[in-house]
Parts: sequence; structure tokens; C-alpha cells
Amino acid sequence: MAAGVDEEYRRLEADYGRERTALLFSGQYDTRNALLTISAGAGGTEATDWAQMLLRMYLRWAERHRFATEILDQTEGEEVGLKSVTIAVDGRFAYGFLRVERGVHRLVRISPFDSQKRRHTTFALIEVLPEVEDDVEVEIDTDDLRIDTYRSTGAGGQHVNKTDSAVRITHLPSGIVAQSQNERSQMQNRDTAMKILRARLLERALEEREAQMAALRGEHVEAGWGNQIRSYVLHPYQMVKDHRTEAETSNTAAVLDGDLDAFMQSELEREATQGAVAQS
Repeated sequence: MAAGVDEEYRRLEADYGRERTALLFSGQYDTRNALLTISAGAGGTEATDWAQMLLRMYLRWAERHRFATEILDQTEGEEVGLKSVTIAVDGRFAYGFLRVERGVHRLVRISPFDSQKRRHTTFALIEVLPEVEDDVEVEIDTDDLRIDTYRSTGAGGQHVNKTDSAVRITHLPSGIVAQSQNERSQMQNRDTAMKILRARLLERALEEREAQMAALRGEHVEAGWGNQIRSYVLHPYQMVKDHRTEAETSNTAAVLDGDLDAFMQSELEREATQGAVAQS
């Protein structure tokens, strides 16, 4: 009987956790799939390696949640790692979870690329967009688009560098650019680039709406990257700390292996609390 009660308790605890988290997803697009972009900051090889580490971290996080992932576009670093990469994360509430990861992520460690073994600090920017399924929410005039094709770049293979299959789409009125080079055909890359463009145009529209509301409320609207939201310190001590919620852990290996739920949960709760206070 004790074993049965213990098993039922764990099941109810898991159900409670899922329902409690679901209550935090109140945004219009929280149930959507997500498009996540990682961009290396200044720092050369150290920065591009950090972007590669973050890509692995989010892929492992998605795997833990049984979310499907696909790399849509990537630009490799000059020596190692990635200058930028965009991935699609498909699953219910993927955007709801990942939207709290937007911002600058800082890494502090002894650089494996420094022969003098000095400590380096580097940064990467995370951008997260909800996937837009069609043109109903975002109207795009084809006359406003410039579509360029070019040869894919990458580590090699039968397809890479042999055909002009990569596609870059520029939305002329806004200057927003979306590109894709990881699909096998030009048509597939065009469809993927349009998906990214629609998501970025939607984000622009939402930001403008929020800025207008903030101006009416008399709030100050920050521009630019801002400060880092989270620091990953691997030397001289082990610590991952979220600067918004003060949540932290010394188990850096687990976090870099995709164990992000505690940080996401704490930020979702912080946002929900702030929203409740603002409404009252």
C-alpha cells in the first residue's frame, strides 16, 4: 500500500506541476511553435564557440520536452563554432517556454583557445519568435520583397556549394532580412525564409504596439540589447545565475546539458506576478 501511495503521489505531483505551469502561459502566442536565433557577440573564436554551446543546450532542452527541432539557417565561425544559427522548435507551448530566454547570455571561463589560460568573458544574444502559420496575421506585399539566391556555405557535402539554392529575402519597407540555406531545394529554402520573415514582422508589430501602450502609460522603453539576463560562470567557481529572478545553481554541467526548466519557471512566475500587480 505504501508503494502504491508513493507512486500516486508522484503522479499527482507531476500533474500539478504541469497544470501550474500551464496557468502561466497567458500570452496570445504562447501555445505556438518557436523560432530561436542565437547570435555570437564580440569576442571572435570564444564568442562563436559560446554560440555553439548554447545551440547544444537548447537542442538538449527540446529533446527533454520531446519537441521536434530543425536547424533552418546557420553561419559558421571562422575557426570554430557559429556566428549565428536559427532553429525551429515544434511543440505545444514551445514559444511560451522559450520566450523568457530572450536576451543576452554571458559566459565566464578559462578559454580553451587562449594559450596563456586566461579567463575570458563573452556574450551571445538569444532571440525568440512565435511561428506564424499563414499570412492572415501578417500581410506581406510581394512588391515589397527582394529575393536573392546564392550558394550554400558549410562544412561540405554533395549539396553544399554546388547550387544556388540558398535564399535571402529582404522586406524593403522595414529592412528586415530572413534567409535559409539548409533545405535541399531553392523552393524549400524560400518557404522557410518566408516563415522566418513573417515571424520577424509579427514581432516588429507586437513591439510597436507595446511601445505605444508603454508611452500612454508614461513608462520608459529601453532600446538595444540591455544587460545580460543570465550568467554562466565556469571559473573561478561554478555558477549559473539568472539576474532577473536571482535563481541560481552550481550544477553548471546540467544546465549546459539542457536542464533549464527551473530558470524558465521562475521567470514565468515573476512575469505573472508583475502582470497581476499591474492589473490591480
